[in-house]
Amino acid sequence: MLTLFVKQQCSSRGSDPSTRNMMATRQRLRRRRMGLQAIQATLSFYHSSFSVEGLNVALLTGSTRVKGPPTVLHPRVTQNLVYSLEGRGHEVVHIDPTEFQLLDKPHFGYAHGKAPEKLEAAQTVLKNADAYVCVTPEYNHSPSPALLNILNHFGSSTFSFKPSAIVTYSAGQWGGTRAGVSLRTTLSELGCLPVSAMIHLPKAQQVFDRDGKVNVSAGEDPDQWEKYFARTWFQLEWWAEAAKRHKSIVDPFGESPAFASSPDERNAP
Repeated sequence: MLTLFVKQQCSSRGSDPSTRNMMATRQRLRRRRMGLQAIQATLSFYHSSFSVEGLNVALLTGSTRVKGPPTVLHPRVTQNLVYSLEGRGHEVVHIDPTEFQLLDKPHFGYAHGKAPEKLEAAQTVLKNADAYVCVTPEYNHSPSPALLNILNHFGSSTFSFKPSAIVTYSAGQWGGTRAGVSLRTTLSELGCLPVSAMIHLPKAQQVFDRDGKVNVSAGEDPDQWEKYFARTWFQLEWWAEAAKRHKSIVDPFGESPAFASSPDERNAP
């Protein structure tokens, strides 16, 4: 009898609309609280565990000039970028366009392991890189042909699923910005999506001395320049670290394999 009475009481309470509404509200609040706790735990995990280790950065430059006039800028720009990236703990390998002939046969046109030695070495560096920094002057509002020549020697599977950053420079006031905008299309097609922040270096001959150091004697502030660089480097590091971690979970080429046999592989059904 007592059991029946308790059941009847519970049933009676459960049928009360106000009681049901109160219980439903409590359940919603409990689920919301649990959801917030899960989000906080996730954020705490990423905050504590997300740290960028030293990356392998391939630095591709785009000038083959060795003497002026006008002033040859790429050695000082390149050296400063190496200082900046190495100062953040990254290993930098410079891919020099003077080591490449005008494109005759791309790396993927050779049988495996049969490409010329320098081309094979560059392929290894690019394949093993975690991120790319592409540096170009502006030629007729476009990236330099020397940089494009390097990029066109290799298939997109060499670069894909990794980030890139764009650096442009000039002797004038615009810093090669139009070349940077144009270069975004090429890098996107190769699969090494460029981060949104770009580095533009106007009047580079005044900003850097011959050794690639910020020209303090000309009134330039090294801290301000490093702060300017840092926005781009941070974005590059964030995406590179994220890509590395996710590749350890999912092979990106499993669902998006490289085209290896025929241009027809790109075709719609």
